[in-house]
Amino acid sequence: MILTEDRARELARDWVEAWNTHNLDRIMSHYAEDVILISPVAAQMLNEPSGIVTGKEALRNYFKKGLEVYPNLKFELLDVMWGISSLVLYYINQKGTKTGEFMEVNSIGKMTKVVAHYNE
Repeated sequence: MILTEDRARELARDWVEAWNTHNLDRIMSHYAEDVILISPVAAQMLNEPSGIVTGKEALRNYFKKGLEVYPNLKFELLDVMWGISSLVLYYINQKGTKTGEFMEVNSIGKMTKVVAHYNE
């Protein structure tokens, strides 16, 4: 899949809306079965120094825990950048922390790799 500006912005908007509804099935609809997520928040929440979450089921469990820990979770999209088969979402979360997430997408637009970055 070659991302266009319109497709990248559409993916970003739908991803943020899914998170803001707290609907786990809708959130998970964006991810491939073999997804890998790397995040310092995952390292902390899962007590896993690598911060790596592998596979859709493990990611679902991590996100479920995150939604429980942060019941007021809300994202405000600031910017979207896109490449050939990847995008970067830049947003503010419920704590006011600026976040950048690099996301690789497969040929059907599902996220296969996510690398999260925070300014706090």
